[in-house]
Amino acid sequence: MKNSIIIAISAAAIMLSSCGKEFLTVEHPTESPLEEYFTTPEHLQEAVIAAYDPLEWFDWAADQYNPLNIMSDIMADQLWVGGSDRSDNAYWHLMMNYEAIPTSCMSGIWSDCYSGVKRCNDVLTYIGWTQGLDNETAKLAEAQVRVLRAFYYNIIWKFWGNVPYFEENLGGDFTCPQYQADEVYAKIIADLEGAIALNALPMKWSGDDQGRVSKAMAYMLYAELTMYQNDADRLPKALDYMKEIIAADYDLVSDYGTIFKEEGEWSKESIFEINYKDDNAVRSWNWVRGAGGTVLPRLISPNGWAGDAVHDNGWGFAPVRQSTYDMYDAADARRAATCWNVGAGNGYNPRYQDTGIFLEKYVAYKDNNKDQLADSDLNFNNNLRIYRFSETLLNAAELVLRNYGTGDAAEWLNRVHSRSLPGTTVAATLENVKKERELEFVGEGKRYWDLVRWESDSDDIKASKVLVPDSFGYRTNSWTAAKKYLPIPQGEIDSAKGKTNELTQNPSY
Repeated sequence: MKNSIIIAISAAAIMLSSCGKEFLTVEHPTESPLEEYFTTPEHLQEAVIAAYDPLEWFDWAADQYNPLNIMSDIMADQLWVGGSDRSDNAYWHLMMNYEAIPTSCMSGIWSDCYSGVKRCNDVLTYIGWTQGLDNETAKLAEAQVRVLRAFYYNIIWKFWGNVPYFEENLGGDFTCPQYQADEVYAKIIADLEGAIALNALPMKWSGDDQGRVSKAMAYMLYAELTMYQNDADRLPKALDYMKEIIAADYDLVSDYGTIFKEEGEWSKESIFEINYKDDNAVRSWNWVRGAGGTVLPRLISPNGWAGDAVHDNGWGFAPVRQSTYDMYDAADARRAATCWNVGAGNGYNPRYQDTGIFLEKYVAYKDNNKDQLADSDLNFNNNLRIYRFSETLLNAAELVLRNYGTGDAAEWLNRVHSRSLPGTTVAATLENVKKERELEFVGEGKRYWDLVRWESDSDDIKASKVLVPDSFGYRTNSWTAAKKYLPIPQGEIDSAKGKTNELTQNPSY
């Protein structure tokens, strides 16, 4: 069953949804001035829920397919782009080959994240207007939206680097200063530290509140930010946070194969997921921000599938590379749970870059959209896993091995390794931590960022050594540090021309 953080906000109504509950339609805020409407704790809660809403938009951002996990992983070395040909989602193919251009690039995530930032800022304003608000409730609302704001900015920062940053919503000509990537990082991490210092979030939510940001989620975001930045001053604190999660009520599930099934959602291993549902789902092509499911399984499943009665049809994007399948030991439980090895052309229509292997973690199952009410393409109930406890363990092991504190790196590393290869262990080395991450997180949006942050390492697991032309001719360019950031969408550059704060395009574009 899904929880109450699946929501839909439109210009016509504010609606909250919860599994097993009727949609609750509430008074439209524009029937009275905002200063009058957002004055009660109940209406403040509506605004908090609205701040979560953009999390669900990434997969189909009204004019682009931008699933978070796929948009980073196609720039790595484990998935291809697929589709009908190089013109199908052309900007994906350009990203994969490190030749994205401002006029054909990923803009949906940019827009969705800044929408999320704006909504988080709204809540912080409304807290000051709300009457009868006790301090504990105010701090809880503030902590949630500040962590969410840091999450949205983290995405923008990693993809684009040198971006506008604001913590109060814009007026005037609706522009603000654009900062260099290191300055953006400093602002994000300071805001996140402030949110954590409020000490208002529980380590874990339960019941209908699963889907809200938790203290553990904030800690994982802190580790992601500081490890990507290689912030030596803060990495000891990141390790401390990982230890707190390890000591809390989280654990690995015994069967890796269950993690990405519907029954595996919000398991004891899950720290943060983006919720989707098919029960009474109303998301449609005419109302893409309606409450409901995700299009991701449709995107990545075999086209014209007719091979069995369980799996559903798809559009053939993001096929798993043969080399990804081959990197697993045959006994590794992660191989079958990650790679659906159908066999090339077996029961489906092969598309561009076809390997016959599909991403089992999010592949389309017919049962996963059977209860939707609007459009079957957009309403699969697969939650997107963002942070899992296995990443906590591997973060902790890596930070100890990098000498940012003490702890049992071997125990943490082998809890992950031995779960999928029972009876075996590996030595506690950085190379083995990196290998375990490579095996553990295929299709979860981790690999590309890992390779980039490891670029300064002395071993061969680094972006400039791994992200190079392939023998198929699909990738003809090599990754370089000059391509660390994507081009800022040309539409954003153009809209700021002649205004107080014009946007400067990222170098190399």
